[in-house]
Amino acid sequence: MAWLQLIRWRNLVIIFLTQLLAWACVIIPSRHFEAVPYLLGPVYFLLLALSTVLIAAAGYIINDYFDIKIDAINRPGKVVLEKQIPRRKAIIAHTLINIIALVLAGIVARRAGHYEWLALQLCCTLLLWFYSTDFKRQFMSGNVIVAILTALTIITLILYEPAMHHYIGRFYFLFGNGKKFVNPVWVLGVYAYFAFTLTWMREIVKDMEDYKGDAEQGCVTMPIKWGLKRSAQLTQLLGVAAVIPLLVASYKLCMAKWWFMGLYTFIALAIPIIIWILFLQRRATTQHYHAASRWLKIIMVSGVGSLIIYYFQSHA
Repeated sequence: MAWLQLIRWRNLVIIFLTQLLAWACVIIPSRHFEAVPYLLGPVYFLLLALSTVLIAAAGYIINDYFDIKIDAINRPGKVVLEKQIPRRKAIIAHTLINIIALVLAGIVARRAGHYEWLALQLCCTLLLWFYSTDFKRQFMSGNVIVAILTALTIITLILYEPAMHHYIGRFYFLFGNGKKFVNPVWVLGVYAYFAFTLTWMREIVKDMEDYKGDAEQGCVTMPIKWGLKRSAQLTQLLGVAAVIPLLVASYKLCMAKWWFMGLYTFIALAIPIIIWILFLQRRATTQHYHAASRWLKIIMVSGVGSLIIYYFQSHA
């Protein structure tokens, strides 16, 4: 149980489901558009998804490894390293998990004949290491790195599926069997954008929640350098950057008679983000920021769930 807590197993499930739904609801159905060979069948997809999950798990381990003192202040009841798991075992596990993840991704890259694709996973492991040792204690850079890594969860599928390369730069709609289809790369790109924006927002709020412990350890995060109010304002601005496209999309979807997808986008995503934006500056307490972070995570899961609705709506 301590190991599951250390690797944040719930977050790993969300990462896996994100890739699974993107693959099953967008990439697989796109096979009907044109006769293009596909690489990511069930086996190779599972290898790639497991590689992604393992890299994330290793990232959580190394993050806690270097954050023992900060976590002892911010969330003492949740610290498992040294209390239940020796740090030496944690660093060994981190190394082995990363090696296995790179091997799994390497199998897929070898099947595609593009070993250079493996550089993506290698960069992710290095970024997670330097994030834990340095970037997360710096102004803004740590937040942006985590947001980029989250977006890469989806972008990885575009890179490792050669058929998707066929659609890059193509028109918004593709034609097949006399029907209109949305470009799958465009769809995945939209989800990657929201993954990036919402994760950036959540990372800032988490820094606001951890303000005390970070300050005592000499970190220079955004809330420490700018203050809680100004950090909250930037986060709200990012929220606006996320909600405006959602409002436009919900309107256009309804006009295109994609009623279910349009209403879901408006009710389950746009309205909650608007409420969240208004809610953020109500208080300036650790408990309040923790609640804001949790609710933002729920909104992100709702966004992932919209892939299922997209699938049924596009095949109606």
